[in-house]
Amino acid sequence: MKLATLALLAGSAAAFAPSKVAQTSSALNAFESELGVQPPLGFFDPLGLLDDADQERFDRLRYVEIKHGRIAQLAFLGQIVTRYGITLPGDIDYSGTSFASIPNGWAAVGAIPQAGLLQLIAFVGFLELFVMKDITGGEFVGDFRNEALDFGWDTFDEETKLSKRGIELNNGRAAMMGILGLMVHEQLGGSVPIVGEL
Repeated sequence: MKLATLALLAGSAAAFAPSKVAQTSSALNAFESELGVQPPLGFFDPLGLLDDADQERFDRLRYVEIKHGRIAQLAFLGQIVTRYGITLPGDIDYSGTSFASIPNGWAAVGAIPQAGLLQLIAFVGFLELFVMKDITGGEFVGDFRNEALDFGWDTFDEETKLSKRGIELNNGRAAMMGILGLMVHEQLGGSVPIVGEL
């Protein structure tokens, strides 16, 4: 009995001994200075998507992250605005279905007439395939200005540009979590501060 207790104590003490820190791979070190690597998490890749990745793979994932962040920002804002009661004036179809009669959230998908839903899908597909593309090889990944839209971007110094790109990336990350939270809470029911009854 004493031997079993001693073995148990020795085994549990080993659990608190310092462990050897694993060396990070060179692929991870290559991306630790990229935009978006910020405290407190630093370089965060829990799924290992960048294990043995090259710069092209990183740029593709960053492009997708920025695009989904922009979409999530629009989706979150759309949820807040429509739940506040602001809708387009008029009707969504010729049969007299008003925009104001369309419910919020997931319920709207079932309430939109089928022809309108197909138009939305076609419009998003058109934007994806022909408009929201980096045709001219922009300044950075996700730069869709294509030498046509500027809004004063070229007047900023490099530090300000980097700061603004980091802000957009972080706002997109927050919006992705925000819209996911709103969608989950809508399915769970109840109310959320500011948004109200889901």
